[in-house]
Amino acid sequence: MTTRITTLALRVWPLIRRYGFDVLVLLGALESSLELVYGREHNKDAPTGSLWVLIPLTLLFFLPLLARRRYPFGAPAAVFIYGAAVSFLNGRVVTFPFGIFLAVLTCSFLFGMLPERRQAVSGLGIALGAAAIVTHNHPTQGAGDFLFIAILFTIVWLAGNALGAKLTQYRQAEERAERLEREREERARAAVAEERARIARELHDVVGHSVSVMTVQASGVRRLLRPEQEREREALLIVEQTGREALAEMRRLVGVLRRPEEAPALAPQPSLQHLDKLVDQVRESGLTVDLTVEGEAASLPASVDLAAYRLVQEGLTNTLKHAKAQRAEVLVRYGNGEVEVVVADDGNGMGGGDGGGHGLVGLRERIAVAGGKLDAGPRSGGGYEVRARIPMNGE
Repeated sequence: MTTRITTLALRVWPLIRRYGFDVLVLLGALESSLELVYGREHNKDAPTGSLWVLIPLTLLFFLPLLARRRYPFGAPAAVFIYGAAVSFLNGRVVTFPFGIFLAVLTCSFLFGMLPERRQAVSGLGIALGAAAIVTHNHPTQGAGDFLFIAILFTIVWLAGNALGAKLTQYRQAEERAERLEREREERARAAVAEERARIARELHDVVGHSVSVMTVQASGVRRLLRPEQEREREALLIVEQTGREALAEMRRLVGVLRRPEEAPALAPQPSLQHLDKLVDQVRESGLTVDLTVEGEAASLPASVDLAAYRLVQEGLTNTLKHAKAQRAEVLVRYGNGEVEVVVADDGNGMGGGDGGGHGLVGLRERIAVAGGKLDAGPRSGGGYEVRARIPMNGE
């Protein structure tokens, strides 16, 4: 039972916070209307006149308070200005209903809560000015009544000002705590990213290089064996294949570590079958790219397929960054037991980039591990060309 009540309270409380004041405003308007209808007979200070005029005039007092969230200064100011204006029509209608009295006290409180000091003080001035006008237009009230109202308005304004200051401090403390939490999370993410980058560098520079050397050495030794050394050749071939698979997996892991948001761990590896998407992305960057595929596409080992794709990716990336080219050509040719990949442009001959990081040096190493050969350099007619031939069996 207690849990159900608590759950209900948690659901109702946000509604009360948002609409509770509006309900009180409507109740104040209802009370003022009923007081005009039933309270005039026994009170000599009650306003005279038709109820069809007095009740709408009274209800309009409360209407601006419903817009206080959007107009925190204008809404209470409108109540006081309206009250002063109505007092010229009927000097008693503003002071008679108790609901209007509570409404103007609430407006004084709202003025005090304003965070901007100038607006808060101006609001108090408006309240006192309106009180002076209403008191002057009332047939039986004088300076003593104004002094009492002025003191009351000021006390309520000071209470609102004190509460507003506390709420401002509370909001500032919350914002400061949120800012510190965001900064802490950013520092934690930066530390994680730095550690991931360090691990990626070690994997690529140390482990990757060592495995590459082992694979290339095993391939070289296998080619030096005599024809009758079949068992040794098979063992070295397994070493080569295992090394190439390990390198492909390591490069995937390095990509995940360096760009986890771009290379999810379960994402499929790109291949030559994805060249269309790669070319379309480059075209969206403003470079005209012609893609040509010659020969019958064959099923390639993962290491060969990925190496060929990365060659096209690196070549087009360097063309975009460094070559200042208008057009690039990508050629993929299958035949004679190998796949040939060419990326050429008509730029300034700088399509090779700076050769650092994951540039042509790393690409040359990747092609060599797959059993291929990479040639890159300026073209005689202008531009830059990257060309690789990789055996389809990856040997």
